[in-house]
Amino acid sequence: MTFPSNPTNDCRRAPALALTLALALGSATPAAAGDTAPERAQLAALVRQLDMLERTAQYGASLARDERARYHFDYARLHQDVERIRAGINDYLTPQRAQPRDPVPLVGDYRRETANAEQAP
Repeated sequence: MTFPSNPTNDCRRAPALALTLALALGSATPAAAGDTAPERAQLAALVRQLDMLERTAQYGASLARDERARYHFDYARLHQDVERIRAGINDYLTPQRAQPRDPVPLVGDYRRETANAEQAP
């Protein structure tokens, strides 16, 4: 698989990746009660999509940035949110306790201003 070398396209592509993730999460078809095989297949497909999203985001983070730009995509926050989603899916597939728990909210804001670009979240 080859990726384009134009960093401007990658900056535009990052929000599209987040949108694709949101659409993939929202388009999962609910399974019938008691029939978990289709649901498990859907969740396994979702985990594969998360892996692909993460690989693409890692590639985007490795590209040189345009330092003149005011905003940069925050790949570290995206990675944290993808990990939270993956952990939630894994917790559902292999529950360790029966009680409900409070979910950790997603950050959702992936834009940083240049002045704060050097600071880690």
